[in-house]
Amino acid sequence: MIKTIQPRILSFDIEWTPDPMAAEALYGVPHNPPISLPDAYRRMWKEAGATEDKPRPWVKTMLCRIVTIAGIFREVDKDGLPTLKLVSLPSDPFDPEKCEERVLLEAFIKGIGRSKPQLVGFNSQNADVPILAQRAVVNGLPGFGFGDRPDKPWEGADYFSTSSDYHVDLQYLLARGQNTPRLHEAATICGIPGKVDVSGDNVWALIELGKVKQVLDYNEFDAFTTHLLWARMAHFSGLLDTKEYECEQQLVRELLEKEIEGGREHLKRYIEEWDRLKAITEKY
Repeated sequence: MIKTIQPRILSFDIEWTPDPMAAEALYGVPHNPPISLPDAYRRMWKEAGATEDKPRPWVKTMLCRIVTIAGIFREVDKDGLPTLKLVSLPSDPFDPEKCEERVLLEAFIKGIGRSKPQLVGFNSQNADVPILAQRAVVNGLPGFGFGDRPDKPWEGADYFSTSSDYHVDLQYLLARGQNTPRLHEAATICGIPGKVDVSGDNVWALIELGKVKQVLDYNEFDAFTTHLLWARMAHFSGLLDTKEYECEQQLVRELLEKEIEGGREHLKRYIEEWDRLKAITEKY
């Protein structure tokens, strides 16, 4: 299933909304935020094929703007011991300048280009990696190393090849077609928190209300979930033995507790849900 574990891994997730600028450029909807945001969203959904039963259909990622990014950065030290760190953008969700898409993108792809981690996502081949590249192009940014490609996939980090070990899409590995699970489904039945309180369908409304912090909180939940699911699948793949898998879960719990002590109290809800699900799944 998963072929390798690289010395550096980034289990990540991105949140985005339809881009009001795209609505103005493509469809002539005035871009005067925040007043015009509802009209911009409605037009983008209409063009994407909205119906009464499905009023907010999928909008092509290039026509969306990134609003938050979160990840769990895993690095193995010289003694072979892994450490985990939470990556969370914007660094200050209450500062409008730090919430600008260009600022988020530049910080994130610079970090990837510098450390060349193995990227781990869920539906990241179809969504998260493409939107990073697409929106960097829209914003006129260089690739900062993230966009580089080796001559052969095994000669270095290649985030755009399905044959490269540097991009692991957990959803793609689990199934395709009608058997493809959602992250919430796959994680929850494994005893890992899926969607907690907020879902991706709510992101646009929260952003419209200026609640970037609430979106970022939700985004962090998904980053932890993605990493825990990765660890479970790495265990299945024979890359983590049972003791190492248990250690990885403990590292995640310790990171959660550390971040809670540092002020991220919303993560208490994540631990509560994790404990609740473990109690259910371990009964069977």
